[in-house]
This record gives sequence, C-alpha cells and structure tokens, in this order.
Amino acid sequence: MRHISHLRTWRALLPISAALPVILLLGACSGGSPTTPATGTDTSNPTCTGNCQSASLSNLTVADVQQVIAQAVAEAQARGTNATIAVVDRVGNVLAVFRMGDPATRSVTVTTSPDGSAPVAGGLEGIRLPVQVAPVNIDQAAAIAKAVTGAYLSSEGNAFSTRVASQIVQEHFNPGEMLQPAGPLFGVQFSSLACSDLTRSFTGAPGPGPQRTPLGLSADPGGFPLYKNGTVVGGVGVLADGFYTIDKSIMGRDVDMDEAIALAATFGFAAPVDRRSDRITVDGKVLRFTDVEFADLSANPQTAPGFATLTPAVGQLIPVPGYTDGIIRDGTVFGQPGSGVRPDGDQDFPGRDAFVLVDEANNLRYPPRGGTDAAIVGGAVLTESEVRTLLQSALDVANRARAQIRRPVGSQARVTISVVDSQGEILGIARTRDAPLFGTDVSLQKARTSAFMSSSSAASFVATLPDARYLSTTDAAVSVVRSIPLSGYVDAFRAFLNDPNALADGRFAYTDRAYGNLSRPFFPDGIDGANQGPMSKPPGEWSPFSTGMQLDLSINAVLQHVLFVAGVPGIPDVTPGCAGVQLAPDLSSVGQTITGVRLGNGLQIFPGSVPIYRGSTLIGGVGVSGDGVDQDDMVAFLGLNNAGQALGGAINNAPVEMRSDNLLPQGVRLRYVQCPQAPFIDTTDDNVCGGK
Repeated sequence: MRHISHLRTWRALLPISAALPVILLLGACSGGSPTTPATGTDTSNPTCTGNCQSASLSNLTVADVQQVIAQAVAEAQARGTNATIAVVDRVGNVLAVFRMGDPATRSVTVTTSPDGSAPVAGGLEGIRLPVQVAPVNIDQAAAIAKAVTGAYLSSEGNAFSTRVASQIVQEHFNPGEMLQPAGPLFGVQFSSLACSDLTRSFTGAPGPGPQRTPLGLSADPGGFPLYKNGTVVGGVGVLADGFYTIDKSIMGRDVDMDEAIALAATFGFAAPVDRRSDRITVDGKVLRFTDVEFADLSANPQTAPGFATLTPAVGQLIPVPGYTDGIIRDGTVFGQPGSGVRPDGDQDFPGRDAFVLVDEANNLRYPPRGGTDAAIVGGAVLTESEVRTLLQSALDVANRARAQIRRPVGSQARVTISVVDSQGEILGIARTRDAPLFGTDVSLQKARTSAFMSSSSAASFVATLPDARYLSTTDAAVSVVRSIPLSGYVDAFRAFLNDPNALADGRFAYTDRAYGNLSRPFFPDGIDGANQGPMSKPPGEWSPFSTGMQLDLSINAVLQHVLFVAGVPGIPDVTPGCAGVQLAPDLSSVGQTITGVRLGNGLQIFPGSVPIYRGSTLIGGVGVSGDGVDQDDMVAFLGLNNAGQALGGAINNAPVEMRSDNLLPQGVRLRYVQCPQAPFIDTTDDNVCGGK
C-alpha cells in the first residue's frame, strides 16, 4: 500500500527538558522557548490525566463566572478600552455574555488584514457590523466563538487557546514560514457550526452538548480554557480590538488587547502549567499558548473589584439570540448525563472505558444501528452488529495508541469516532475518556466527507445546491456582492484530475487526507507559487475565512445564523443542515432547498477518515478526531481493518486498486492515509498500516 508513512507525524509529546535542544535550534521559526507563567494557574490537582472530571464533579458556578467577568473588566478598564466577554462551560453552554460600552460603538470586522493592506476577496472576509442604518452587532458572536474554542480544544492532557488555533489552521505551519505544509488542523475552524445537525442549541438553561458556535471555531487570539481541580470546566473569549482575525506570523510576541483581557479573566482558573500548549511540540515546533503572561497585565486580577460593583455605566449582561437570555448560569458537569456526554456503562462497548452522547432524558443519541441506504446499496447495507463491531475495534486501537498531543507522555489517545452510511446518516458515535469536544462534530464531518467524495453521486448532489453568497458591508447597508456556483468546484476537480467522470462514477475511494490535499491553496501542499488545489480558492481569494468548497457549501447557513444572532430584522435562525440553504440576493428570504443529511454538518479538510466498503461497494464512512491527524488516520484505517477481520471480511477498507493514492494529479501522487511510527503503548511494532 502506498504512502502510509510517518513523514508528517504529529509528533509525540516531549517534556520541555527533552525538547529543549530542538527548541533552541528552532527558536526563530517556532516562536522561541516557552515562557513561564506567574500565579493564577490552577494548581489544585496537577496530576489529572483524564479521570479527574468524573471524580471531582467540577463545574463553573455563577460565582466563578462573575469572577471571570470582573477580572476581564478590570483589565479592559486599565487598558482604556471596552470589551465583550463570553464565558461557556466545557460542552459550550453560554453561561454569560457581558458587553462594555455602547453597542453602536462595538464594531467588528472579519478579516485577515486588519490594516487593510492586503484585502482578501471572498468567504467571510470583510464583513463588518454594526452598520449605521441598524446597530446590529457581532461582537457577542465573536466572543462566544473564542470561548467555545478554548473549551473545545482542551482537555486534562492539553490546554489549547485560540492562539494555538491560529497557528495550526493556516496555509503554512508555522504561519509565516514559507515552503511549509499547511497547519495540521487546516479547516477545523469551520466545525461545530450552528447549522450542524449534531450540535445543540440554547433551550432556556444549560443543557446537553456539544453546543454550537456562531462563527465556528476561532483562530483569533483572545480565547482560553478555564480549569478547576485540574480539569477543563469551560472557556472565556474576549473581543475588544474590533477585529475578528488571525495571527499571520509566529515571529515575535504580539501585544494583543483581546488576549491580555482574556488572560486576566482566567486568573485562578488558568490552565495548569504542565498542560499548556507551549509544553507540547508538533513536528519539532513548539505550540504557542499566549503572547501575554500575568506579569504583563495592566491590572492585578487578584484585586479586581467584584462583579457586584459593575454598574450599567460600565457594561451589562446581554441576551444573545440562540445562546443566552442574559442571566448568569451554572455550567454543567462534564461526564455526567446533564452535559450530554457520559460513560457508556459497558452497554455497547464493554471494557473499553467508552463515553457516549445523550439527550436531556439521558437517552442515547447515537446508539449503533444499521444503515438506512438499502435503496442505494441493496443488500450490502451495514448492519447494527457491524457498526457496533467497527466502533469497538476503533476504540481498541485508540486505547492502545500512544497519545500525540497530550501530557504526560505515554497517555492513551483520546478521540471521538463516528460511523455513517453512504448517505451520511449517523449510525453510531463513541468517544474515549476525556477526548476534546471539538472532535465530536469534526469526526462526523470527516466520516461524511469520505463517504460523500467516494460516492458515484457527489457531482449530482452538488448540482442541486444553491449558489454560495458573499456579503459586503458598508456604513449604509449589508448586501450580497457575489454568487458562487458550487458546480464550479466539480468542474475544477475533473479538470485537475483529467477525468470527466470524477465524482460521478465512484471509481476511486477518497479519505479526508486525499480530499484535504486537493483543498489546499498550494498543490503540492507547502510549495509556494504552485497552483491551488481544485477545491481551494485561488491567490487573492484564499484565507482561513475563505477556504473554498468547504466553506462555500455552508456559507449561506453560516451567514443566515450570524445575521440572526446580530439581530437583523426578518432573518430567522438556521435549522439543522449546513448544505442547501438558499439566501436571497436581497437577504429578504432564506430557506432549505434539500432534505436529508448528506452533508448535514458540512465538509472537513484535514485527515482522519476512510470510506467503508463491502467488497467494492461503498457502504459508509468512519471519521476520527481528537489526538493528532496521523493518529486519527490510524484509528480509522486500522479500526476498519481489524473490524473486517473480526467479521470474516464482511466489511473492509477500499480495495487497494480503488484508493486515491493511485491518482497522480499534476504528476503528484495523492495520499490515502498516513500512520504514525511505532504508535502503540504496549508494543514497538512499526509500519502498522502497511500492507493492509
């Protein structure tokens, strides 16, 4: 089997002492050695390795939320600015949003070029609210997205901030380093969207998650996780500087207003030092956690005036449509039924320490079930028993695997695994203990992407979708300025592969790694000056806010929801289903044009999925997310391989001759999957995916 290697393994965690020589050599390109935080970090239980949440029953209380907000306000005042502050629990419930100042002055521009020196034409770039004719706002949406990101990317084994997100989603890793491949989580920003059919929404009080986020995951510095008793209990996000953006270069340290205020907010709840991302290396490069430390703050958060002292002249709690009614709430306890994530209890996955998603009544949301696509695949349809065996097998691989972005070294992998049929219907979801929340929606996106791209009906499905709309905002109005026919991506794909029947004959099996290769702004990935992949945007139109087919498939739904949250009159909230939303050119109407869940939570473009076959018949997809992209690939690929063996060959990975690594577009071979070197805790086996 071709190209199953460890060329770009998301490397195992290294203690800083072990990584120091590498750090010193790579200081310029990796941001230098980690800084030492002052007091304010959670030191109550430094030995948590994934089991503390269920033992300590930790959660954010109303008093905790008030403290976080008060500390942020004190820092904002010391810096002479107004801020919007959002606090969420671990599964994304919005516990409070506090806005300082007049909402009419809280303008926010979505852009990767805050100074306007290099505007990008496309996607969400350039959207600015409020406008003079209607003081509708998105500062609250930006703050919520940042807070959710801090919570969703973190666990008891790793604390990631929105600055980390910025580092790992751009066209180069590290950002600003030319001739480097794209970030390992390239594309993750468009996940956990409000249009997802997996994420939940506010129903009057904090409830089961994972909850949605109005702008997806954020790469704008100013979002951090919050910890108590050594475990993640939520996140805080701040928008103060008027820009929802990214950090385009890793060189040097920034003085970021949002980040400073958000860090002050975390005092007493800040990530344990040994779990911060700047204690983690990826491809020999140190991840960034923050460019501001407690010693750099303008006010002492320990002496911040209490929340009760904040008058309306300073700011106030605000309701946010679809997220909060303006009343501070306690957060849910993760790992308990009320959070929507609880132990399986050996019901479907005995002896595997598995976790499952449940609803308000503690009923399973996605127990193993058989495929719904008999009309498409006939008697080849997946059975309930096969789905259960596949999930069990993937859990077994994950539990043996060495975690790659977690501390301490030697921890088990923490991931979410999703299985779908050929039409994207969810057949089962299972998680390992303490898996980060972002991987829940992402694993489903990945499973659906591999099944969709490998099908014989992808092109015809795309042909049914409405044009993507791009907006422009001026002081006077919000209007549609461009319409993008999605069928253009199919045309580009066929031309790129020199195959007029691509996406219509099902001849080749595509994984997220292969589809992601074709969705990069350079092909081959990392070769500056090369043409873009057919599913990406060309130069001048690509940015993390304008990725190509991935965003354009869902952009109408994203815009509908953002306008609803902003308070634009006549715009209703989005309904579940990211594909097929029609947005009228004059914004006068919106609505779904398709039924079904084929791409119900959108596409994903970083690795971690494989399509499922019975012989040479496509019958579904499995997606994995949570602990490094090569690790995700391995759990998906080996999980399916081992399940197939246990079932006597009834299900399997794609036949070798159908795999996308047989293709050489532009003379460059696509990849299928890529597994880590010596990945298991209990053996030294190498090349574990080879020959399968």
